Amino acid sequence: MEDQQKVQLFERTPVPQAIIKLAVPTILSSLVMVLYNLADTYFVGMLNDPIQNAGVTLAAPVLLAFNAINNLFGVGSSSMMSRALGRKDYDTVARSSALGFYLSLFSGIAFSLLCTVFIGPLLAILGATPETAQATKEYMFWTVTCGATPAILNVVLAYLVRAEGSALHASIGTMSGCLLNIILDPIFILPWGFDMGAAGAGLATFLSNVVACLYFFVLLYVKRKHTSVCVNPKMLSFKKAVIIGICAVGVPAAIQNLLNVTGMTVLNNFTSSFGSDAVAAMGITQKVSMVPMYIAQGISQGIMPLVSYTFASGNIQRMKKTVTFSLRISLSFLVAVTVLYLIFAEGLTRMFMDNEQIIAYGASFLRGMCLAQPFMCVDFLAVGVFQATGMGKHALIFALLRKVVLEIPALFILNWLFPLYGLAYAQPVAEVILAIAAVVTLSHLFKRLETSASVRPKLD
Repeated sequence: MEDQQKVQLFERTPVPQAIIKLAVPTILSSLVMVLYNLADTYFVGMLNDPIQNAGVTLAAPVLLAFNAINNLFGVGSSSMMSRALGRKDYDTVARSSALGFYLSLFSGIAFSLLCTVFIGPLLAILGATPETAQATKEYMFWTVTCGATPAILNVVLAYLVRAEGSALHASIGTMSGCLLNIILDPIFILPWGFDMGAAGAGLATFLSNVVACLYFFVLLYVKRKHTSVCVNPKMLSFKKAVIIGICAVGVPAAIQNLLNVTGMTVLNNFTSSFGSDAVAAMGITQKVSMVPMYIAQGISQGIMPLVSYTFASGNIQRMKKTVTFSLRISLSFLVAVTVLYLIFAEGLTRMFMDNEQIIAYGASFLRGMCLAQPFMCVDFLAVGVFQATGMGKHALIFALLRKVVLEIPALFILNWLFPLYGLAYAQPVAEVILAIAAVVTLSHLFKRLETSASVRPKLD
């Protein structure tokens, strides 16, 4: 019965309704994820201590690096699963999910050990100064040393569950951890609670990710006879076709994330040379900018199973309609958010820290960074299509263009021309060029697929 419902959703439900069913839970999950990311900054900001706020900001690249593993095994495995579902190849679905799960588990443990052993050099790379090093180290103890594995498994399991169309369950699991984090943050951070500062924010994050993982484990146990997601070690195998299928999408996605980490580290190092107030302001700006970014990602991730399925089954018109409809929704929303950010930049920054210098920095940074948002959604959607269809090479090219060719060089040039304030405009420069490339590439892709579909019958 449940399998028939999935077929109905992927093959016969009108595209707008299918997108709503798949994307809305993912967007809601993303909104909660936004609140979860803002919570650390907001409650640490209530201490009115730039050093504690800077500690959370400087550790952000390491937490972002978790996504390299999430993308390698979560995006890679989920794309392989959805394409296999489109071909009705259920053995590959089970083997892909099992391999993705166990490699994520082992990688999370290894990541945690390496960061703990090399914490000294890592703090220097992140741009921590003697003033901010202790707060950064305390935050990373809970989020990385203790928390890397549950944080990674939480996201990877959500990808695997979403791959078979269970977007609601994936979102509930993610949201359960995020909501718990928001509740625990003030208790552990603020003076009326445990007064742990940045370390308290890290502890809240660790506990919330553990709870989210428990939800997914219980879900998979309850649905064990009705789900294609498999974490049974008996299904763990290293079949060449499965490994190649996962890595073709996952490796470029992981490299894309590592380049994002590199870009954020370069940005934080430039900013840290202007003092802890500038670092705190940049951290606030990055978190506020995540609100529309996560929603745009939620849309692109939400439709990925439908894009994968329609691509594998040869229904190119349905695939194209899915992408174009999603683009209209995402672009309209992000244009509206950009206008609001330009108008209310000071007020949004003031919500996190009542410090006039930080507010002045933050408002200027936010007005620059928000210009990237409408163009960013086009780029996200294009990369999502590449990942969903197994075109990992295209996703990798876009990642290299964004960071290596465009954004990181722009950081150096703009910081030289307009010290500190020019940093906020590197991302808009990169995203405008990438959006143009995305439109051109997607147009060529659909034209090629339509031509190919016209000369051969659809795949069963």
